[in-house]
Amino acid sequence: MHFTTHDQLILLALLAVLAVLLIAAPKLRVPYPIFLVCGGLALGFVPGMPTISLPPEIVLVAVLPPLLYLSAYRTSLRDLRANARPIAILAIGLVAATTIAVAVVAHAAVDDMSWSAAFVLGAVVAPTDPIAATAIMRRLGVPRGLVSIVESESLVNDGTALVLFRVAVVAALSGEFSVWDVSWRFVWAVVGGVAIGMIVGFLVAETRRRVDNPPVEVTISLMTGYFAFIPAAAVSASGVISVVTAGVYLGWRTPELTSVQSRLQGEALWNIVAFVLNALVFALVGLQLSSILDKLTGTSGWQLTWWAILVTGTVILTRIVWLPIFAWRNKRKPFTHTFLISWAGMRGAVSLAAALSIPLATDAGPPFPHRDLIIFLTFTVILGTLVLQGLTLPAVIRTLRIQPDTIEEEEDAQARIRAAEAALERLEELTAEEWVRDDTAERMRGLYNFRRNRFTSRFDEESDGAIEEQSRAYQRLRRELLDAERAAVVELGRSGLISGDVANRVRRDLDLEDARLEI
Repeated sequence: MHFTTHDQLILLALLAVLAVLLIAAPKLRVPYPIFLVCGGLALGFVPGMPTISLPPEIVLVAVLPPLLYLSAYRTSLRDLRANARPIAILAIGLVAATTIAVAVVAHAAVDDMSWSAAFVLGAVVAPTDPIAATAIMRRLGVPRGLVSIVESESLVNDGTALVLFRVAVVAALSGEFSVWDVSWRFVWAVVGGVAIGMIVGFLVAETRRRVDNPPVEVTISLMTGYFAFIPAAAVSASGVISVVTAGVYLGWRTPELTSVQSRLQGEALWNIVAFVLNALVFALVGLQLSSILDKLTGTSGWQLTWWAILVTGTVILTRIVWLPIFAWRNKRKPFTHTFLISWAGMRGAVSLAAALSIPLATDAGPPFPHRDLIIFLTFTVILGTLVLQGLTLPAVIRTLRIQPDTIEEEEDAQARIRAAEAALERLEELTAEEWVRDDTAERMRGLYNFRRNRFTSRFDEESDGAIEEQSRAYQRLRRELLDAERAAVVELGRSGLISGDVANRVRRDLDLEDARLEI
């Protein structure tokens, strides 16, 4: 591919606009996916802007596997087990209900839309994207359990929806529908995906157990999503389910397999990779509308708008109606929590990528029925849910008066207290060793006792706050000293008294000490 100077300038301008949007989003307190989609939408209608297409394989094969793997890797097995029922109701039951509801509405409203094409549309718009919703929920202190449900739902419903999508596309291509064939395809997609994911997870775990090279370990981690997705897709199993299975398995196994260096390097790199991939995809999604509309010149704008409102409204209302009926019969779950989950069902890039992957023609030769309209309606559902639900979600949270909980803070303190106690227990065992000096052991004992008492006092109602105040004073003083150390190292490097490698290594160690002060 040859890039002209004009193409390079356009690419540079797009990257500059993307950077501006990413900087502005947190200042305006708008989740960056919403900002990027709207920014891309506006750019798409700028006169002279070339058409920038979003190949479906870019999202489904190149972008989706690593993002899914990271989400699954960071998912807590405990939370998955605890929320298994609501996750199943959302990721399986609601996906099926949304697919059917949208198919019924689209078949009734759109002239000549066949049932198979309508079900393709329903399956495409069924999966949710949690990025914008969870960003808002975390910022406003929504209880961790609700955030976990939204994240876990998205992990599973991508797989469910894409399996239904594949079945619907096959029916539309062949013009035939077999209950036996559909059931077999669905079962194989799920079972095959889980099996391949477990095999890949086991093989990667055994490989990483034998590797002691942080760059290699991090590279294997980045590639694991593809290792799970591609073989599953090749045998018509669910690549999404395979990636999620491998991610959850390795998230459970990795702490015992990896070194400190690989975990630190991997965490930093993964955060950057995930952020960049999500940012690019949401911006590209926004850029698609102008090219999509160019293919629908034979339909009036009012008609397209009406269909878009119908389908988007069906997607939103189905979720709102479904959850109170089927989600939580447990009286301990307040209605406010149920409604919040129902309003957090935004759609994202997976839906658009699935729509763009619809074949151009059926097996018999004619064009795939209503392909361009399905893509347009998918885009409007993404835009409508992101803008309407995303921008109003903070107001919904405040109106429902959902109070933040302290469970995560308490568990964090509990973990650090237990870690300090384990260190003290081990210290007592080691004091008998000849190489352990008494004065060194005493300093370590004082350090860990202070750490344990500090976290214990955070949730002690009778505490006068003296320990926490002492800790804050220590942190402030330590930062002042670290700044002085950094300045000295920088001066040594600039004067040529130490090499750049030495300066970078010492600064990194100082930065790690500084980062620990956040605890």
